[in-house]
Amino acid sequence: MDEPDTAAILPGDVLEATSADDETSCSHKEEEADVRTTRSGRPPFTCPLPVSVEPVLFLSMFSLALQAPLSTQYLWDRISEDLGYNGSKRSECGNTSAPPDPLQKEVETLTAHWNLYISLGGFSVGLLVVPLLGSWSDLAGRRPILILPNLGLALQAVVYLVVMYLKLPVGCFLVGRLLSGLLGDFNAILAGCFSYVADTSDRRSRTFRVAVLEACLGLSGMLASVIGGQWRRAQGYINPFWLVLATNLAGALYAYLFVRESVLPDPSARFLTSRHHKAVWHLFSTGGSTSEAGGRFHRCKLWLYMLCFFVVVTVHFGSRELYVLYELSSPLCWGPALIGYGSAAQHLAYLTSLLGLKIMQRCLNDSWVALLGLVSNVTGLVVFSVADTTQLMFTGYGLCFLFMTVTPVLRSKLSKLVDPSEQGALFASVACVESLCFLVGSGLFNSLYPATLHFMKGFPFLFAAILLFIPVGIIGTLQCLDQRRDQRDSTAS
Repeated sequence: MDEPDTAAILPGDVLEATSADDETSCSHKEEEADVRTTRSGRPPFTCPLPVSVEPVLFLSMFSLALQAPLSTQYLWDRISEDLGYNGSKRSECGNTSAPPDPLQKEVETLTAHWNLYISLGGFSVGLLVVPLLGSWSDLAGRRPILILPNLGLALQAVVYLVVMYLKLPVGCFLVGRLLSGLLGDFNAILAGCFSYVADTSDRRSRTFRVAVLEACLGLSGMLASVIGGQWRRAQGYINPFWLVLATNLAGALYAYLFVRESVLPDPSARFLTSRHHKAVWHLFSTGGSTSEAGGRFHRCKLWLYMLCFFVVVTVHFGSRELYVLYELSSPLCWGPALIGYGSAAQHLAYLTSLLGLKIMQRCLNDSWVALLGLVSNVTGLVVFSVADTTQLMFTGYGLCFLFMTVTPVLRSKLSKLVDPSEQGALFASVACVESLCFLVGSGLFNSLYPATLHFMKGFPFLFAAILLFIPVGIIGTLQCLDQRRDQRDSTAS
């Protein structure tokens, strides 16, 4: 660990007491550590410029944002072809008073169900693998967790291309998702990147470095969304998926060739061991090492903030699954270009949220910033639930301009509740919760959408807005309790 990080974690007297003992043993271990770092910590090539993990996350998010809407549209087109449904001839796109086409409803239902099956298959496997990879990287190093998930996403792209070339059944998409899930999927890349930044930054610069990673998510997603819609309309599905494969391989190659190891690898570290799960269990059963100062209230805050994170991310994942399906069908009947612009507007909120977070932190507490972000998300979802025109749909995207301020605040609050030595277990558990969020969000919203088509097409978005009142109440209550405790302590002192 770097000296600034060590000084930030350990008290000064502890450092002075241990420095004399360390000097006698460092000379014997220095050569061994240098050899181990040379063998497994240094990449094959060195770059004269500062190298970090931002390009890895940018490329991975670019491939994910490029393939997600295209795979849904491909499912729609293949299922429509199998059922003999020609969407270009539907009259309800120009006449909103016309009764819905029963064949279109069947296409929507089957597409939503296949999205559900594919998502459940991949993320149920990732739910078991991601916490193992995250905790294992504390011992084996960060580079493997940056390389292996990218290779898994590349294998998924290969399977998708084979399905498209050979016109195989759309159920074969599930094979690609399972392969990606076995190697960690995108959530493992997120855990690896955030852990790497925590390893290589001090406490003062860490917030800015995390903000840069969040900006990479928005920029790459926005770029991929604009390119994907136009490219699909011009050349179909196959060529964009070749780019998906190339970007995943480029991310893995970049991590292998240029990214230096931030953790001294332990050659005896094992992947399949119960130690990784025990670390997570200890964190949430006892509240962590810092829970002794806060007692029971400290542990309750850890669980409540994790519940808020679960609800918010579940709503994000679940509603995102339905945007393309909602926009493809009547009365919107969007084409590939508009779908790309809509997805770009959604990813633009990553940048506007970060800018808003930076500005609001100057005058507001983090909890109030998160509450404003939740209000922004709720109003946007309510507009989505009644949107029947293109203008109204983009109005909803505009109202969600602060919706990504919530998750950074929750990550920060969770990180401050645990000891610095427990950050690895925390990041592994957060990655596990994110996988569970996608699992629950996909299952809930993809099942709710076809079930509510007959009385209100946008009901899943309204339901999502109602769910967000749970974190609103929890964050607001905890903030008021903290303010009362601070006032009581200041009065007593």
